[in-house]
Amino acid sequence: MFTYQIIVEYIGTNFVGWQIQKNGLSVQEVLEKILSKFLKDKIRVIGSGRTDAGVHASEQSAHFKTKHKIIDKNTFIKSINFFLRKYPISILNIKKRSDKFHSRHSAKERIYKYFIINRRSTLVLDKNKAWHIQKKLDVKAMRQGTNILKGTHNFSTFRASSCQAKSPIRTMKNATIKKNKHRITLTFVSKSFLQQQVRSMVGSLKYLGEGKWNLNDFKKSFFSKKRKMCAPPAPAHGLYLAKIKY
Repeated sequence: MFTYQIIVEYIGTNFVGWQIQKNGLSVQEVLEKILSKFLKDKIRVIGSGRTDAGVHASEQSAHFKTKHKIIDKNTFIKSINFFLRKYPISILNIKKRSDKFHSRHSAKERIYKYFIINRRSTLVLDKNKAWHIQKKLDVKAMRQGTNILKGTHNFSTFRASSCQAKSPIRTMKNATIKKNKHRITLTFVSKSFLQQQVRSMVGSLKYLGEGKWNLNDFKKSFFSKKRKMCAPPAPAHGLYLAKIKY
């Protein structure tokens, strides 16, 4: 058996998420169906993380095992993307890996980005691809909040009630916020994240930016470790799984 890692880009708007589910079409289901048909082998695709419905990816990492050796990488990518043309999914790269490689367990760092368009005018090019906020946000105040998130903490406040992780303790290696004209980009780096953690953090940072909370309110919410103290999570369509490092 051969193990291959693939780098996948997708728009998650019309998918129920990465993982196969009974209530609709998932990215994983599409990839498994097309790879199985092309390779004439029963293929199971394992992703580095389970993005929720509506969440996008610029570089999702996944792996699969097959009895067939892929000789020509470029021909393989071109062929698979031909069959994927009906879906907003594209294979960007493929690499042969050792049998021990696991896209999820081998990951050392995950990078998520969240995009906000902060302007009065409605979105056209970025519709369903960024969070549209009309009220002017105080990015300086939001940056103070992102600095508090750095380090090792109990992130229970930002954890979905359905989260199945054994521990709410996570280490945020970096959290940054940048503004370029109307576009605000929040970047979060950690080995792993809790379910809805990024969206919950962004929703709370928005409260800071709007002036609904001051920095003490943000701290009180975060350190309470209580989900009910969290601001409403940001919508899924502004979130992107940006990169996985091994």
